[in-house]
Amino acid sequence: MKKRALITGVTGQDDAYKAKFLLEQDYEVSGLCRRTSLSNEDRLLDLAVVDHVHLLDGDILDESSVMTALRAVEPHEVYNSAGL
Repeated sequence: MKKRALITGVTGQDDAYKAKFLLEQDYEVSGLCRRTSLSNEDRLLDLAVVDHVHLLDGDILDESSVMTALRAVEPHEVYNSAGL
């Protein structure tokens, strides 16, 4: 069984690389990301992993969206480095 990871702030520089690394380790990777009017998936596109990361709409400041993501993904590991 593959391990599942949830990364908050997955569209940030460090976490995009973390997603790539975990995918290379055969993880299923999901990422919590805030939706904005502009696309914020450029780093994932540049690393050619955007099609392999399951992106979830949410905000780390909204407890219900975090709980929804945790229930949906049921991760073995959570990486939290979301922030402005």
